[in-house]
Amino acid sequence: MTAFSTPPTIVAGTLAAGPQPVLSAPGDLLLRPWEAADAGVFLDAYSDPEIRRWHTRRPSSAEQVDEWFEQYRRDWAQELGGHWAVTRAGGAVLGRIALRGFDFSDGVAVCAYWVLPAARGAGVASRALTAVSDWALGQAGFHRLELDHSTGNQASCRVATGSGFWLEGTKRSAAVHADGRHDMHLHARVRGD
Repeated sequence: MTAFSTPPTIVAGTLAAGPQPVLSAPGDLLLRPWEAADAGVFLDAYSDPEIRRWHTRRPSSAEQVDEWFEQYRRDWAQELGGHWAVTRAGGAVLGRIALRGFDFSDGVAVCAYWVLPAARGAGVASRALTAVSDWALGQAGFHRLELDHSTGNQASCRVATGSGFWLEGTKRSAAVHADGRHDMHLHARVRGD
């Protein structure tokens, strides 16, 4: 017999009723909405070989970054997603964390992230992912969060598992990267994990 859990508690209209939250993470990290002043660092991030390797969709100009930031604001207002700059409290941008594909009927969202080279190896991605996940599975009311990454991206796999996302399987030939099609690991964290 299959056990059924409690239906999602998230209600459409709840998130957009207020501003996108600013979230704190251990180690003096702050997750805040992107600001116009961040455009330069955001654009520069996509010139990093590792970010380019794993992210085929990337901005090509400051104007395009402005368009992306505007889309991020619309995503929140339309309850499609939330996009945060990961910063030191009151300081420089260290990375990006996002929740996308809000599905209120099933209580599911998808996580994505990257970290600038200077901040790698210090647990920034893991702490940011844990903070946004705790908020999403708690206060926001989601039931399940998913993320996927290339099976070749071992750093992302460590971030996911270290943040409580169970490895659920491999999606064969599921995404295109700069060097061709990749198998993708699927990870998930469920409320109560």
